[in-house]
Amino acid sequence: MSGTLVLVRHGQSEWNLKNLFTGWRDVGLTEQGTAEALAAGEKLKARGLKFDIAYTSALKRAQVTCQHILDIVGQSELKTIRDQALNERDYGDLSGLNKDDARKKWGEEQVHIWRRSYDIAPPGGESLKDTGARVWPYYLHEVQPHVLRGETVLVAAHGNSLRALIMALDGKSGEEIVKLELGTGVPVIYKLNADSTVAKKDVLEG
Repeated sequence: MSGTLVLVRHGQSEWNLKNLFTGWRDVGLTEQGTAEALAAGEKLKARGLKFDIAYTSALKRAQVTCQHILDIVGQSELKTIRDQALNERDYGDLSGLNKDDARKKWGEEQVHIWRRSYDIAPPGGESLKDTGARVWPYYLHEVQPHVLRGETVLVAAHGNSLRALIMALDGKSGEEIVKLELGTGVPVIYKLNADSTVAKKDVLEG
């Protein structure tokens, strides 16, 4: 029996627009971000998808994206579990800073290392490896059992928490995963076999 896992990065946030490091700061969606979330719902509705359960983070930009999707597919009241295990990577001392200002303070090369290395964390924050260390166990214990029972599961989360999942699902290396760009509001659909291997993957862009 195969199940379906749908991953969606939240729509554009207010701090995405302002070019600020966001991390665990709880900011809302922009008008464009709302439109992206609704568009994600329309794409999934066009595929005829209905969900058995939904998961999202403890941050409202992911929660609102999740709710918009469920509203569009006609499942506004679906059981939705919120957990900080699915939160964005914690950027620590970079949180709230403009990315250009951070480059002026620490240097372009250092900021690039913090943003794009797999296992080097910014001061007071998490690396992508650290993020994966909380996301993957949560997925294995809470989310995957539903998928392996043949259910269809929605996970609306963040760029880096989803990268951590995709790294494991696709068998990518740390070097490969940091280069992966995940568009805001772009659904990624996995069909998983009963042994948890990936049978098929679709990215609903455009």
